[in-house]
Amino acid sequence: MGGGPGGYTAAFRAADLGKQVTLVERYPVLGGVCLNVGCIPSKTLLHVASVLNEAHELIPAGVKFTPPEVNLDELRAWKNKVSSQLNSGLAALAKQRNVTVVTGTAQFVSDHAVQVGEDTIEFEQAIIAVGSQPVKIPSFPNDDPRLMDSTDALDLADIPKKLLIVGGGIIGLEMATVYHALGSEITIVEMQDQIIPGCDKDLVRPLLQKIKGEYANIFVETRVQSIEALSDGLKVSFDGKTAPEFDLFDKVLVAVGRSPNGHKIAADKAGVNVDERGFIAVDKQQRTNVPHIFAIGDVVGNPMLAHKATHEGKLAAEVIAGHDVTWQALTIPSVAYTDPEIAWMGLTENAAKAQGIEYDKAAFPWAASGRSLSIGRKEGITKLLTDKKTGRILGAGIVGTHAGDLIAEAVLALEMGANAEDLALTIHAHPTLAETLGLSAEMIDGTITDLFVKKR
Repeated sequence: MGGGPGGYTAAFRAADLGKQVTLVERYPVLGGVCLNVGCIPSKTLLHVASVLNEAHELIPAGVKFTPPEVNLDELRAWKNKVSSQLNSGLAALAKQRNVTVVTGTAQFVSDHAVQVGEDTIEFEQAIIAVGSQPVKIPSFPNDDPRLMDSTDALDLADIPKKLLIVGGGIIGLEMATVYHALGSEITIVEMQDQIIPGCDKDLVRPLLQKIKGEYANIFVETRVQSIEALSDGLKVSFDGKTAPEFDLFDKVLVAVGRSPNGHKIAADKAGVNVDERGFIAVDKQQRTNVPHIFAIGDVVGNPMLAHKATHEGKLAAEVIAGHDVTWQALTIPSVAYTDPEIAWMGLTENAAKAQGIEYDKAAFPWAASGRSLSIGRKEGITKLLTDKKTGRILGAGIVGTHAGDLIAEAVLALEMGANAEDLALTIHAHPTLAETLGLSAEMIDGTITDLFVKKR
């Protein structure tokens, strides 16, 4: 039930393991939110933003370009083409595996059957992969097209002169990156005391310092009290120490999180427990309270990430096929594809302090990286946390260009039980951004020569 990254991965893996599979997806194409109105289109637009920003950053190097002309219709078509190419690939993979794809919304009618339109589909096992949807604030004028959610923002209907983004999390900041590069004046409002609240402040700081000089305003510890639809814009009232009483915006993007779709599938008719928020509890094999019904992805809890859903989808399919497997991943990496990017995995420093875990920390500054300086970006940091007694890697965080790609080595190191010495003795190519992880390990290991670090 659901053809997003988790759903189609589960379907394809189950088919590979000899199961007869029916995949129900409410939209006419596979891929879910991620491929169609989330990860893929947003990263396509973020690439455009990155190129625009890089062109501007070459001015100090003596290279100037004429101001770019952005054709929104062509940009939108290009973004859609990227998604459609992947849609076609998934359809072909489903056909090659003899997976039956049914278009429609599935709802349980019993613990062994779902209804899709007028058709009833019986099953031996089921996997719930119905995802989530953007949270809407009931008191806001949600019927006004100038009030957007993330799906609306990716449609690129126009580029507003003044754009307010409610929510300083990953989705809000990624959309801010896109719209700022395309010419919007950005204001961000966040309820908590920092942007990207789940991330350590030292990793967020380089991004915050950069966008403070680029965006009109960033208000933290601030709430939006009301939004009034006027003929000349959306009048927004604020409650915060530094925010004005109100301001007028051409458009407002609400990015305050996502809500699971657990209440939309008549789960009670199958006896599946759904909590008041719409989440479905599962065990380490992705089983719900009904043993032959499984659930994966956003609907089973945070973090709501496509790569988590994919891993869970494979696991559920293998359990259904009789394999003795359980969830064993030690970490799930998180990435904010902002400019600069921020990525982290494992134990955060905030969590280590809260749990009383003794750790060693190294933060290698990219200002000492030849590769970073050569591309004109020196604001980055690569941070490593290790167990104070054993030296084993506990967590890592990277802020800087391509941080989302660079974090993979740290994830593998954690999964393999590596310690700081293992990373320090791993020969990294020079000059690269990847070597900053090895250099941070050398700081902990006490062998670094690229910086002078006093011995403890």
